[in-house]
Amino acid sequence: MRGARAVLLCMLAALALTGCMRTAGPVAAGQPPSDLDAMAYGRSYAMSPAPPAYAAAPARYDASYKLDAGDKLRVVVYGQEGLTNTYAIDAGGSITMPLIGSVPARGRTPAGLAAEISARLRKGFIREPSVAVEIESYRPFFILGEVVAPGQYPYVPNMSVESAVAIAGGFSPRALRDRVTLTHTDGSGPFRAVVPLGTSVGPGDTVLVGERWF
Repeated sequence: MRGARAVLLCMLAALALTGCMRTAGPVAAGQPPSDLDAMAYGRSYAMSPAPPAYAAAPARYDASYKLDAGDKLRVVVYGQEGLTNTYAIDAGGSITMPLIGSVPARGRTPAGLAAEISARLRKGFIREPSVAVEIESYRPFFILGEVVAPGQYPYVPNMSVESAVAIAGGFSPRALRDRVTLTHTDGSGPFRAVVPLGTSVGPGDTVLVGERWF
């Protein structure tokens, strides 16, 4: 009797141990890792959203700017890939396009040139043309006299005489820094004056730095 009772107690103890081994605590979804997990694998951080991508803004220019030889233009004729292209204004002050040939550009604004191209295309080529003209790059400026590297340089919008000198390598040792002459040409002809370093420089202008003799 005692032997049967001992066997029964052993069986009950074994069943209890089996139940304990099968019992597992609840697992919470999304529960942060324990400190041991962090030590083994490193802490995890939520990824911040990527910053939005920004398209490069097109070069800005004065709508009243007068075109001249050396300016490079982007002419867009909507719906006409064969006409949409980059055109440089030649020494004669014109651009040459398919269908309509030479179009005078000197002295016109970009909007004025677009209107002229539209008018010419309307004459037997395209019923209702839509044209846009943008400046792709300006004609160069010139800097002469007492700078390190005189010559012709690409124009940068919002330039001053001082920045033009910097582009040319700075003043030479014999430069007369308070004697800088700026030559600007517009519809009324060339204009020349001695100007301070903060004076604006336009496309096609010539900057002349004088020389001191002592």
